[in-house]
Amino acid sequence: MKRKLDEDDVPMAVDTTHASKKLSNFNSLGLDSRLLQAVAQQNFSAPTLVQSRAIPLALEGKDILARSKTGSGKTAAYILPILQSILQKTSTSTTHKTTSALILVPTHELAKQVSDAVSDFSAFCLKDIRAVNLNPLSATKKKIPESVQRSLLAEAPDIVVATPARASLYLQSSAFSVEKLAHLVIDEADLILSYGHDDDLQIIAEAVPKGVQTILLSATLSTEVNTLKGLFCRNPAVLDLQETVDDGGGVSQYTVRCAEDAKFLLAYVIFKLKLIKGKCIIFVADIDRCYRLKLFFEQFGIKSCVLNSELPVNSRVHVVEEFNKNVYDIIIASDEHELLDVREERHSKKSKTAIDGPNASHDDDDATNGEDPPSRSPANSTTHDDAASDSAKPADLKKPRKKSKESKEYGISRGIDFQNVACVLNFDLPTSSKSYTHRIGRTARAGKTGMALSFVVPAEHYHKHKPTTLSSAQHDEEVLDTIMRLQKKKGKEVKDYHFDMKQVESFRYRMNDALRAVTRVAVREARTRELRQELLNSEKLKRHFEENPEDLHHLRHDGELRAARIQPHLRHIPEYLLPSNGKKGIAGEDIGFVGLRKNTDNRIRKARMQNRMKGKGKKPAGRKSDPLKTFNAKGRH
Repeated sequence: MKRKLDEDDVPMAVDTTHASKKLSNFNSLGLDSRLLQAVAQQNFSAPTLVQSRAIPLALEGKDILARSKTGSGKTAAYILPILQSILQKTSTSTTHKTTSALILVPTHELAKQVSDAVSDFSAFCLKDIRAVNLNPLSATKKKIPESVQRSLLAEAPDIVVATPARASLYLQSSAFSVEKLAHLVIDEADLILSYGHDDDLQIIAEAVPKGVQTILLSATLSTEVNTLKGLFCRNPAVLDLQETVDDGGGVSQYTVRCAEDAKFLLAYVIFKLKLIKGKCIIFVADIDRCYRLKLFFEQFGIKSCVLNSELPVNSRVHVVEEFNKNVYDIIIASDEHELLDVREERHSKKSKTAIDGPNASHDDDDATNGEDPPSRSPANSTTHDDAASDSAKPADLKKPRKKSKESKEYGISRGIDFQNVACVLNFDLPTSSKSYTHRIGRTARAGKTGMALSFVVPAEHYHKHKPTTLSSAQHDEEVLDTIMRLQKKKGKEVKDYHFDMKQVESFRYRMNDALRAVTRVAVREARTRELRQELLNSEKLKRHFEENPEDLHHLRHDGELRAARIQPHLRHIPEYLLPSNGKKGIAGEDIGFVGLRKNTDNRIRKARMQNRMKGKGKKPAGRKSDPLKTFNAKGRH
């Protein structure tokens, strides 16, 4: 018997609460005055929908299963009631300290973010509340020794923030106890299982006592969330909150249909001419594509930094923090997890079909996402010829891939709070509409506007330019159809945007020069050099940064790798290449954050003018000699 499905083809959640309208201020929630003071310090004027609905239920001690979009304030929705409960206990009880709350998150980056939020909201009650982050990073990006973490846990902190892997590790070693645990939170619940934490969660479930208040929060209600609901919750109140965008317009979504090499051409034109205003996250398919695009940008003097699971944890955290501080404008991020997840899902469906028969998987597909085209195999998402990745050969992908520690606890398209992102550029279209939704959720957060631009390779242009070919692009049109269908169900439109390719074509010869310099060897050298440099920053300099934390601001991640041959003439755009009619020449009008913003100052002309102005209005430093009077026709004897 099939279950009733919602518009995303997942089991429909029924709102079992009787909560009223969205509250207008935090004072009506009945929170401690110290918490209200911290909330005011964070410039929170009014609770969001998930906060106004979830906080009263949490204060009543009910289990909660909440679905709300990214950037809606889910973190504060569970931190504030936990802090309120702990403050009430400390004011009435004189017993020894015990760990009251365990917060589980899927990645190290999110653990750091949640830990910082706990510190912010408990800023005026630090004497009464102690929190420990088992993520192995200190405030100075130094790895905390295990002995130090054990000593911190031995003091029974009120709140422990950890990934499931680290929580189960310390539980098995009896480093801390959850016998008196009162609150269990699983943030980004739909990601926890997909990141391979099944065994860790089973260990935690056996250790957690019965009757603990459980709060599950997620951006989607998938079968993974239902699994966790059955494992931890007891008759939870389900909040399926579909918030309407009433203060900004949300994400404007556009697609550009182009050939494979035209992706690099358009990226060059967009960022060199500053067609996108503000900060941008560029998503690519794998790590090699990260460095290929970064080296390509370096040819034109476009600064960018790379973010992927191969980098050390503290480097990734520092990149996100500096990006939020507006130090960097462009992040090139790989989304390896969506490849791994879809690959495993497809492998499991094949296994199920082999056992139960070809018709046995239809109900299962309907009960889950039902989004991905069956022919789209991310296992073959590797580049051909010169663009091929040595670490992603088809022969290796036939074997089950062992998840490393980095890939298990790394996630960029979900959970992380990137602030003030103007645009998300899907340089490589994701392999599923679910991944697309999570990617574009990095912009237009907290009621702000944003833009999502996706490059789509039509079938007739696939494999026409081998050095830039990505085999997963073969099914771009199928995935785009699924994306557009699901976005239409949500009342959103994915529009086609047409660049004037006649104007753009004048830049092609420069694009070809740059691509020829970015060879496979250069990509491999850049990848090795970047990793070596980040490890140096992470390991050998951490003592210096601990003693001199102000120097950490000078550590940059957008430096040139210089693995490819640099061609200085590509860094500057001649005037004759620019369109005569300005913005209308390349980009259209009124498409959100996209607009032509050419810098009218020509560097060479400016330098010439400065040289000409030297000495004008000033008296000569010395006596000038007349060349006619000093000329000696006979020469020297």
